[in-house]
Amino acid sequence: MRLPHVPAETEGLEIGIVGVPWDGGTTLRPGARLGPRQIRDMSTLMRNIHHTLGIAPYELAAAADLGDCPVNPVDLMDTMQRVETFFADLQGRGIVPLAAGGDHLMTLPILRGIARGRPVGLVHFDAHTDTWDRYFGEHKYTHGTPFRRAVEEGLLDPRRIVQIGIRGSLYSRTDKEWGLAQGIRVIEIEEYFALGPDRVIEEARRVVGTGPTYVSFDVDGLDPVYAPGTGTPEIGGFSTHEAQRMIRGLRGLDLVGADVVEVSPPFDPGGGTALVAATMMWELLCLLAERVSQRRS
Repeated sequence: MRLPHVPAETEGLEIGIVGVPWDGGTTLRPGARLGPRQIRDMSTLMRNIHHTLGIAPYELAAAADLGDCPVNPVDLMDTMQRVETFFADLQGRGIVPLAAGGDHLMTLPILRGIARGRPVGLVHFDAHTDTWDRYFGEHKYTHGTPFRRAVEEGLLDPRRIVQIGIRGSLYSRTDKEWGLAQGIRVIEIEEYFALGPDRVIEEARRVVGTGPTYVSFDVDGLDPVYAPGTGTPEIGGFSTHEAQRMIRGLRGLDLVGADVVEVSPPFDPGGGTALVAATMMWELLCLLAERVSQRRS
């Protein structure tokens, strides 16, 4: 977003934009490790003032590009420790994170870094719940499992999770059951279209309430006509404009961080999906900056 690139140790920062160039949790079509680079490139199209909200984020909060979080492309567990350590350091410095992925498993170590000791709520835009248990026998950590692990570890309050846009075929009839049993509010795409984006966000606000809340936006929540560059596309999703309306509807919540994930440039070399991701990050940045300003005052 043409922000200065500074070290995370820089004094006075309030919002840190961070890339997590890693796709070690991907189970089928890789490439999301290249997402942050392309998102960063397309983000130069973002400007200074939100055209409908009137928010000028750089006037409200000290924001910077902190570069990419350290990762280990050949070691999943080492990467998760590196990501957790990086984001825990941001938390300790009072820096609110806005992350670009990378596959969706990265949200788990981010939450470990910023939510230990105080479970947070979650507004989750996605085609998939990512609350499945194990892949390939005993493997607990993939981009399909982060929110199950986060609930199990006490990082998320399941009664304050809302998942929007869920659709697609399942591996088994029990794939839906775990999350619902925990109290997660799942809005499948059929319900989404029946309600419309404004009523869906009213429901999301009811679910997360006034407590600290994280936002995670998987670009495969969008219909693939808008975001083809992703590893697990599912047809029949919401549009980019509907996504913008929903994010804007989160204004005023106690947002403590956010991410946009699963951009895979090999499936969209022209950068359209990355531009979508950068724009969603801009929408989130405006809300985060306003919230930071409110906390300060």
